[in-house]
Amino acid sequence: LPLVQVLHTEAPYYYRRSDVSMSEEQFVAHCAAELEALIEREGADTIAAFWAEPVLGTGGIVPPPKGYWEAIQPILKKHDILLVADEVVTGFGRLGTMFGSTHYGLEPDLITIAKGLTSAYAPLSGSIVSEGVWKVLEQGTDALGPIGHGWTYSAHPVGAAAGIANLELIDKLALVKAAGETGAYFNKVLGEALAGHPHVGEVRGEGMLAAVEFVEDRETRTFFDPARKVGPAIAAALLERGVIGRAMPQGDILGFAPPFCLTRSEADEIAARTADAVAAVLD
Repeated sequence: LPLVQVLHTEAPYYYRRSDVSMSEEQFVAHCAAELEALIEREGADTIAAFWAEPVLGTGGIVPPPKGYWEAIQPILKKHDILLVADEVVTGFGRLGTMFGSTHYGLEPDLITIAKGLTSAYAPLSGSIVSEGVWKVLEQGTDALGPIGHGWTYSAHPVGAAAGIANLELIDKLALVKAAGETGAYFNKVLGEALAGHPHVGEVRGEGMLAAVEFVEDRETRTFFDPARKVGPAIAAALLERGVIGRAMPQGDILGFAPPFCLTRSEADEIAARTADAVAAVLD
């Protein structure tokens, strides 16, 4: 966000690294060093929290490179900076675990939740706080009085009922396990369907999230001119074939977030139709 009080550090976006000679391990070390330098430059006491998604969502559906969170979390703990996990996208099973934080072994101080709580059938959101944060809030209440955090539309019974029903179905139908297993299969067949295409730079994903990033030249990693709107054109061609894929705003990227009840045959169909849509636009 373009806010003066929000600082940004290197995103864990390995495919778009500025130095293509970096290995994943070197890139992770670079990300950690950039964060450490930012904290030292700004002063740890001026930084309230490090806010991040376990997997970048709207930023391009980008799973972090191996070892990223293992490198980042100790830095935050060393400087006593809170970790806030934005689980609006990854929460409630999307990665094959109830929370993305669990998938990556994170120990966040706060977790934000929303869409997955009701599967978006009704608006509902919330925050989960760790024991340490809760104790601070509790002590503050004792000293200063109640913390006002209610609104006229808070805790709406329809949203709450939808959330309860959704969570019951997730458990009853074993959808978290399904998201992990079928999601892995979907990522596999999607990658196979697009393997070797000269304009497919990367096929990536985790659990029931996947993305295809398109480039003008995969060998030189040359990106298309944004004015060509390649991503939206492929998304439109895919919609004509009966599949919804999202043209992501961070470049020519096609994103997928299928329902947890996706079957393997449906995953095969999505992969085949995606390959057909790509061929129709780019071949």
